[in-house]
Amino acid sequence: MNYANKLKKFNLTLKETFDVSLVLFRMMVPVIVVVKVLQEFGVIKYIGVILAPVMRLVGLPGDMGLVWATAMITNMYGGIVVFLSLASQNPLTTAQVTVLTTMILVAHSMPVELGIARKAGVRIRFMAPFRIISAFVLGAFLNFIYSVGNWFQEPSSSILRVTEKAGTIGEWAIDQIKNLVTIFIIILGLIIIMKILRRLKITEFMNRLLKPVLVSMGIGASAATITVFGLILGISYGGGLIIRCAREGEANPKDIFFAMVLMGLCHSIVEDTLLMASLGASLTGTLLARILFCWMVMFFLVKVISKIPNKIFYRFFSR
Repeated sequence: MNYANKLKKFNLTLKETFDVSLVLFRMMVPVIVVVKVLQEFGVIKYIGVILAPVMRLVGLPGDMGLVWATAMITNMYGGIVVFLSLASQNPLTTAQVTVLTTMILVAHSMPVELGIARKAGVRIRFMAPFRIISAFVLGAFLNFIYSVGNWFQEPSSSILRVTEKAGTIGEWAIDQIKNLVTIFIIILGLIIIMKILRRLKITEFMNRLLKPVLVSMGIGASAATITVFGLILGISYGGGLIIRCAREGEANPKDIFFAMVLMGLCHSIVEDTLLMASLGASLTGTLLARILFCWMVMFFLVKVISKIPNKIFYRFFSR
């Protein structure tokens, strides 16, 4: 490949990064401003008091509940900017950051992702509480394990800049700009990594590796192939394919249901995991525990759903 072609490919990657970042920044900048206003008027303190009893169950300060809630309502990047704004007031350990980010990975971007699940035929009244409860259970489990083993109790280290509590509005604005630039660089790096993985056929290898595991859970072969794409590349990719599969009748409704539930709990295992690692999270939670937890949940869910009558299945779980 000559220099001109390489430059052209890099320019296309850069353009893709700009397009993705622009969409995210249009959402993130208002969130940054709103959080700052809430801080200045002392509202964050009251939100923390309200959420403290719930977040204490997973070993986190109350105001970290606002981080998780923002990630669920918007997306992970929205949660990240709130985290960076609040982390200076409540410095977290690596264990706490891992618990928080793992919960975010299981339950985030709910309006968009629940919409995809609904189009595939999964009932929102099942999927929404299922993902939130699963995230909370996994967070509580990780907190228990890290506390008992006294693991990852050192202060967390993030490559993104945590906004200091003191300082002028100008200094705060400069910090936010630096974080947005860093996020842009992270997005560029993630896009490049995903392109390299595809070029080296590592994605294809992971496809072959994961497909037998999904089939062993009870997910049919036709849905398993598409589910792997969702696990690796994201629910937008896998979910879109599943929706088409459902509409064309290429897989039975239960296989589609299981595929969407699995992708809801665990998707973008490369990209999203690396993103959370940038905040200082440990792979023991964001990757290993998440995958193991999802496998266990799906194993029991498939066993239960497979035994219930179709009438109940279509009434409570699938349209």
